Amino acid sequence: MTTPVNPAEQPDASDNGAEKLPGAASLPEVKIHDLPEHWLAAIQRAGWQELMPVQSRAIPFVMAGQDLMVQSRTGSGKTGAFVLPMLEKINPLQATCQALVLVPTRELALQVTRDAQVLLAERGMRIAAVYGGVRYGPQLDALRAGAHLVVGTAGRVLDHLLRGSLSLEALRLLIFDEADRMLSMGFYPDMKQIKRHMPARRVESHMFSATFPPYVLRLANEFLHNPTILSLSQDHVHVTETEHVFYTVPGMDKDRSLVRLIETENPSSAIIFCNTKAKVHYVAVVLQRFGYNADELSADLSQHEREQVMARVRQGTLRFLVATDVAARGIDIPELSHVIQYEPPEDPESYIHRAGRTGRAGASGEAITLVDVVEKLKLRQIAKAYQIDIQERPLPGDEDVRKVVAQRATALLEARLRGRDKLQTERMQRFVPLVQMLAQDEEMQQLAAMLLDDYYHDAVHAGGGMPADAADEQHPAAERRPRSRGKRKRR
Repeated sequence: MTTPVNPAEQPDASDNGAEKLPGAASLPEVKIHDLPEHWLAAIQRAGWQELMPVQSRAIPFVMAGQDLMVQSRTGSGKTGAFVLPMLEKINPLQATCQALVLVPTRELALQVTRDAQVLLAERGMRIAAVYGGVRYGPQLDALRAGAHLVVGTAGRVLDHLLRGSLSLEALRLLIFDEADRMLSMGFYPDMKQIKRHMPARRVESHMFSATFPPYVLRLANEFLHNPTILSLSQDHVHVTETEHVFYTVPGMDKDRSLVRLIETENPSSAIIFCNTKAKVHYVAVVLQRFGYNADELSADLSQHEREQVMARVRQGTLRFLVATDVAARGIDIPELSHVIQYEPPEDPESYIHRAGRTGRAGASGEAITLVDVVEKLKLRQIAKAYQIDIQERPLPGDEDVRKVVAQRATALLEARLRGRDKLQTERMQRFVPLVQMLAQDEEMQQLAAMLLDDYYHDAVHAGGGMPADAADEQHPAAERRPRSRGKRKRR
């Protein structure tokens, strides 16, 4: 029988591509034939033939107890990279939470739970999925039964911690799955609160994310100890820490497609490139009409107007800058999370210059391009010429936007409710009958929708690219960003 893999005891191998921080070690990859028999049995249940690259490279670090930051896109197999080692790290005889996986959405919580059940359940490990928008009863039952692994959204995990139905005193392993999306969903204040419930001793922690923009790196510094950064990016001549994606959109629907992408991606900051001055003005007006913090930069502006826009850029108070390549020359926006190309550039080399404006100084970012059917061919040629691994994603529809906005608004409202004292909670009860009446009348529902829309816009879009509490904590220019009018200070 093969003994459990322990990469820490294996000899060093050549550099495997991980960016090593001070004190981090270089560890060889693990192959499927290196794994013990009970791991192989779990893999067989899952129907895997081989380990995926993220699993081969990450598992040795996890097994060695080295905190890890993994940059890997959705669908790359990262769930197996952090669940498989739980076969060794969780004691099924100890009926308490030993591993916690924090995720941004209920859909991902259910997906990770299903994968974990396939890999772990045969070893007697109990898994509980906890997320908002559903009754507490089944979740309470699963936690009382002694769940070894808890997978959940930060808000609902915090609710259970405050209720006393979940304890992290025996926690051994903490996972942040899709950390960049967790922050864009507004979970940062809840994550800070969860940290207060963790044991004083060091807990082995790992972070998985498609991108590592600066605000994610700062989150890692709060929760991880001297982590190794493991990037699955290809080693090409372009910006390797930038994720390149494109969306095929109807030619006459680019403006609404851009708005839907902004709502789902929720960038903290972005340059939006257009090829002409007329298009720059049109896109800037569209974004402003939708209530976004956007402005344009073009040769048509007077020198005074250009200086005003640039002052907001330097201060970090302008979220979206719409510009042509010519107007954007020499502009360096710190901590830019996204570059959005409303249309691919006329000059192929300009793609490299545009994309290179994100992913600076050890951070990573995302370069998004919107193309119609004809432009798609041009973009493919650019990708081939510069050996760029550019991925196509399905364009989010209106229902996708509604779902994301509802989950983000729910997370923000739940966090705000937790911050209320007893008297404030008592005061709000006078509106419960009105809420019930609004819910029952179709015309009256518009009043509730209006209030939610105003709250959501003020919380997410009025001051910056993420909910205000997270932005204040994570953006260096936050103290210069004005708060929304009427926003009650968190107690």
